[in-house]
Amino acid sequence: MSRAETARAERLRAVREAPPGPGTIAYFDYDGTVIDGYSAGAFYRKRLREFDVGPLEMVRTVLSGMRGIRTDDDFKEFLAITLATWTGRSEQELHELGRTLFREEIAGALHPEVWELVAAHIEQGHQVVMASSATRFQVQPMADELGADRVLCTELEVEDGVLTGRVAGVSLWGAGKADAVRADAAAQGVDLGDCFGYANGTEDAEFLSAVGHPVAVSPTDSLRALAAEQGWPVLDCAPRGGLLPDVTDVARTAAFYGGMVGGVAAAAGAGLLRGSRRTFVDLAAGVGADLGFGLAGIDVEVTGAEHLVSSRPCVFVFNHQSKLDVPILMKLLRESFTGVAKKEAAQIPVWGQLFSIADVAFIDRGNTRQAREALQPAVDKLRDEGISLAIAPEGTRSPTPRLGPFKKGAFHIAMQAAVPVVPVVIRNAGEIMWRGAQTLRGGTVQVAVLPPIDTAHWVPEDAGKYADEVRGLFLDTLTHWPEREKGPPGE
Repeated sequence: MSRAETARAERLRAVREAPPGPGTIAYFDYDGTVIDGYSAGAFYRKRLREFDVGPLEMVRTVLSGMRGIRTDDDFKEFLAITLATWTGRSEQELHELGRTLFREEIAGALHPEVWELVAAHIEQGHQVVMASSATRFQVQPMADELGADRVLCTELEVEDGVLTGRVAGVSLWGAGKADAVRADAAAQGVDLGDCFGYANGTEDAEFLSAVGHPVAVSPTDSLRALAAEQGWPVLDCAPRGGLLPDVTDVARTAAFYGGMVGGVAAAAGAGLLRGSRRTFVDLAAGVGADLGFGLAGIDVEVTGAEHLVSSRPCVFVFNHQSKLDVPILMKLLRESFTGVAKKEAAQIPVWGQLFSIADVAFIDRGNTRQAREALQPAVDKLRDEGISLAIAPEGTRSPTPRLGPFKKGAFHIAMQAAVPVVPVVIRNAGEIMWRGAQTLRGGTVQVAVLPPIDTAHWVPEDAGKYADEVRGLFLDTLTHWPEREKGPPGE
């Protein structure tokens, strides 16, 4: 186990060994700690794209960035630049802008290591609080996604629903954040000595010193030195990438798609020779995915690989967080399966044609009747021809590892065809290719295939209950990830 993995495991163990219940609060700094980089950058880049930044503001911003933010006065100057651009805009408009930028950009910078810590604290029944010098428009979307109990942030003055350009109260930078954390713990009747604090910058030294369990997360050099001096643990998170893709990642992505295309071409030849569309589909899935992953240098680590073949035909259900999920399923399932996709997928060049050849059911998610009719051929193939079905019950990709609610369709299909449901839990595909990314990062995808679930005694009236139960299995597996078994797991 690497040093980073050891540190990650130690932090999780520390959380799980802490007393359970709301008497413990975990305070998380946001920019640089929960996410890699700064959320303000997304707001500024959007204005740049819309030519909404004047030359004077640009000069002031560049000078502020070159100096860095080291003191309270530096932060006030930076905040003043931001507030000047927001003055007169409605609070509702900025909240919507914050949610949009979160989905499109900021969520992709989430540190998965911190996501796991938040999940561990919530599992222990601890309170989770975001403590940030940023504004609520920047912090609240992530707090909602994490399931945080509260947000402590720099609040802005609003009159008649419009921003005045002034701060309401004090900014939560440095001592301001430490004071806000102390006040919050006092209001909750909680001893700060029992609380956890996570931050990345030296400006948060007072905040970290105030809690009983401080952790320096991907710290700046000065905070790293202070952590060593104070004996605070350090958690280094994997970099999430910059604004532009790394050259290596571009090459990796080209190799991946090149391998996929090569595999599909070879499968097409074999299919023509045998005069079999199914031969083409099965070879394209297995060989194409093998070549793509192999050339890109991305490994797939599987736990429970025997369940991929033990109960076919079946309905494979998987969690959906990445564009990489479909190739992962192709590599794992390999043959005698088809899938379900949103109707828009039919228009994607190459993929849309391949999906059609593989008899993928394209459904209109806004039209229940059409969706039911579109799925009927897949049900017939499942029941009559033994062709398994792969379906993501969440329906769409999540911006973060958070598991969305499961829809009932996959479970109705299993009941209609009288076949088992096999959960395929994908842990970290989003770290290798985020939903909004165009390039692949290196790494190992982790997959846990759970034992088949017998549906023989299921009744349609309880489909929602079954969906919730299976979702619970996914949540439990993601929280307590199983160790990989000894021996060849299939990959």
